[in-house]
Amino acid sequence: MNTEPEIREIEVRSIMTQSTLPVGGYSVNPYVGCTHACRYCYASFMKRFTKHPEPWGSFLDVKTWDPIKNPGKYNGSRIVIGSVTDGYNPQEATFRRTRRILEELRGCTAEIMVCTKSDLVLRDLDLLKQFPKTTVSWSINTLDEEFRADMDHAATIARRIEAMKQTYAAGIRTVCFISPIFPGITDVKAIIEQVKDFADLIWLENLNLRGQFKGSIMSYIREKYPHLLPLYEEIYNRKRTDYWKGLEADIAQYARQHDYPYRINDLPYGRSQQGKPVIVNYFYHEKIRLDKGK
Repeated sequence: MNTEPEIREIEVRSIMTQSTLPVGGYSVNPYVGCTHACRYCYASFMKRFTKHPEPWGSFLDVKTWDPIKNPGKYNGSRIVIGSVTDGYNPQEATFRRTRRILEELRGCTAEIMVCTKSDLVLRDLDLLKQFPKTTVSWSINTLDEEFRADMDHAATIARRIEAMKQTYAAGIRTVCFISPIFPGITDVKAIIEQVKDFADLIWLENLNLRGQFKGSIMSYIREKYPHLLPLYEEIYNRKRTDYWKGLEADIAQYARQHDYPYRINDLPYGRSQQGKPVIVNYFYHEKIRLDKGK
């Protein structure tokens, strides 16, 4: 992969897209591609729509669009920024597309949800605080910087956690998204202990190996964690769910011991109460899709 990403600007008809995610509403992706280059990126399927020969993670298309003239159109909607990109990738510091969309939506009563692995979001706290409901979610699936560096080129875990702490202090709802959970590697309870005082919600999502990155991840496990290879073969080749059922039971018991609210496939809004974050388990993707709209 080139050290410098391939960057170009493209025009799009609209920056707002009706969302097919369980959270509903609208998706906003100010960029196509993402230079965080996560090895397990579920959005890598987007490459086939881009006409890019470069590997996923090594290019970025910067979107331009006609300004939103009637932000009130989105009153009461949920708007997710960063469903198949990171709106706060390093290039956002220069191109400021995510900030632009927040400026254009200012004044409406939409619920804003930002998904990121960056601390650059701190730059926009002034805008994010102007919406009646705002959530910022950071993906954190390890406290081990060496493993993190093997998996992505995003901000360090320390920087993500510090950004979460500052955002929480600013009165904005925060989420620690423990995703994807790598069997035998991700220490879920250690991460919760690290962020529990400034995370309103803790979302849990299992590693779902599919598509082109399955082979890459399995090769990585074979090379770096050979003792875990039998476990990964059980889960991802033989489709056994024992590990996830056991982890779910363990986390549910941990939540009870600490008096943390624990839910499955839910999207509560609220903030944490008395330093007790709500833990939400999203292991069951199929059930989420079946339950959508109920």
